[in-house]
Amino acid sequence: MAAVIEARGLTRYFGGLRAVDGVDFRLQQGEIHGLIGPNGAGKTTFVSLLSGRVPVQSGSIMLNGTDITHMPAHLRVRAGVAYTFQITSVYPRLSVFDNVALAAQSRGAGDVVAEVADALNRVGMAGLEQALAGTLSYGHQRLLEVAMGLALQPSVLILDEPTQGLASGEIAGFKALIRSLVPQTTILLIEHNMDVVMDLADRITVLNFGQVLAVGTPEEIRMNRVVQDAYLGVDHAAG
Repeated sequence: MAAVIEARGLTRYFGGLRAVDGVDFRLQQGEIHGLIGPNGAGKTTFVSLLSGRVPVQSGSIMLNGTDITHMPAHLRVRAGVAYTFQITSVYPRLSVFDNVALAAQSRGAGDVVAEVADALNRVGMAGLEQALAGTLSYGHQRLLEVAMGLALQPSVLILDEPTQGLASGEIAGFKALIRSLVPQTTILLIEHNMDVVMDLADRITVLNFGQVLAVGTPEEIRMNRVVQDAYLGVDHAAG
């Protein structure tokens, strides 16, 4: 299967801390790829390297066969990499429509009204165009953030802890939304909720201390003894 993103030897140090240490990574076209690991494993730094928010110290990043290693973040957005943040990043004093329109306009959309309508339809927010973003529930703000990402028409959508703060009743709907985005959009999902990751992901990469600990299907990751010891908290003695 073709790689949308292929990273080789990605490295980023902060002082003496090896936040990302020689990571190889392959994101395949049309998949939902989970990225998991303990707190401090380097997940957010790694996706910040992919999106251009943090510069790479060594290694390379290819996007659809083009080297984007040193491309600035705003040009990566135009090239097709959209990153929704761990903390909701909507503009609270603007309407839902204006939030999504700003995203569409940032990449030079032709028919902004139609593209906003399409993005809001895809996340189930049609009819809320004139609501102020700051008055929405937390769950709807997360959906709005995804709509803003979709308005960029990305080939890769990076979702950082998208279910954080959602009520249990909202998570099922969010999972259905994520499934509906593929294969048109390739998803990289950073998520602490293991039930969500195991249910959604086609493949999972596990990071630990800035390095790749394992890559595999959800079942392979669940059965991996090294991953169990480092992250999943399985007590072998009890089994």
